[in-house]
Amino acid sequence: MFDRRLLTHFDWVLLLVVGMVAGIGILNLYSATSGWATSGSPIYLKQIYWLGMGLTLALVVSAVDYRHLEYFGYFFYWGNIALLIVVLLVGKTSMGATRWLNLGVFNLQPSEVMKIIIIIALARFFSELGHFRGYYLTQLTIPFLLLGLPAALIMKQPDLGTAMLVLFIGGSMSLFAGVRRSALIVLSLLVTAACAGGWFLLKGYQKQRIFTFLDPENDPLGAGYHIIQSKIAVGSGGFWGTGFMQGTQSQLSFLPERHTDFAFSVFAEEWGFAGSLVLICLYLFLIIWGIYIARRAADMFGMMLAVGVVAMLFWHIVVNLGMVIGLLPVVGVPLPLFSYGGTSMITTMIGTGLLLNVSMRRFMF
Repeated sequence: MFDRRLLTHFDWVLLLVVGMVAGIGILNLYSATSGWATSGSPIYLKQIYWLGMGLTLALVVSAVDYRHLEYFGYFFYWGNIALLIVVLLVGKTSMGATRWLNLGVFNLQPSEVMKIIIIIALARFFSELGHFRGYYLTQLTIPFLLLGLPAALIMKQPDLGTAMLVLFIGGSMSLFAGVRRSALIVLSLLVTAACAGGWFLLKGYQKQRIFTFLDPENDPLGAGYHIIQSKIAVGSGGFWGTGFMQGTQSQLSFLPERHTDFAFSVFAEEWGFAGSLVLICLYLFLIIWGIYIARRAADMFGMMLAVGVVAMLFWHIVVNLGMVIGLLPVVGVPLPLFSYGGTSMITTMIGTGLLLNVSMRRFMF
């Protein structure tokens, strides 16, 4: 029997904020790609289709009690690990990376799906083995293995940005679950050593991205071109911006990838500091509201699910914004609900569905 309290407790605030950010993103895509000659549907229309599909999935996810996911968490995990292995064997290669499975109707990117799957798997682990005084290092072995295996497979594609995000999401959930001070010190030393040793595992273009981040003017027409043009776009917006569809960097095609990785640069140029502040405040409210949902969750599993989704959104936002203004290396991380991309939109909306799910069932025990 359907519980009418689910409709009473439906989180319209969350859905409204998500819709506002996505709507601004579609308007920005219209401006960024207005001068493109396309034989098919315009980019902004495709984004509307993906948003509609994502919204449908979010509502479906919110309708099914999230507690059922706890049982299937590990099955989903190993199923997606199998897909990551299949990608390496027979996946579709584009621009030097093998990240997609061609399913005929659309291309599936299992590394994006892993962001949601790892949240469910770790939420199950931490809800089953709760330590209110914090975890010892030995007790974190299983979460480390759950994180390390997909991260290694994603790095093999290669996709450094997504692998880092999977690790960031898992690390944030582990810290929220509680880590003892001694374990935290040891982990900090291990991460420092891993970063130093990981330099030798990076591919040439990945090392070049770091060099470019440190000194983009060293190769202004080559590796440093993207970030230099992005910073020019953001800076030229001033306080009020140049106006809708009036940006020189985007409209005159100086800014590369302006519909995906550097979509925020287009927005910052046209709407300036004032518009950028409004967008960042919307994202900030979304993060705070997600934490509020986690605090009100009915059980530990729901709380960890909400924390995982908030971590996913937070790190996407931080890495993308840091990337476009030159504070972080360019790693190809999209801005949630804003950058063009079907898989990214679907992943974000499924995460939104999980937040809706936890929020709606906060009264159930």
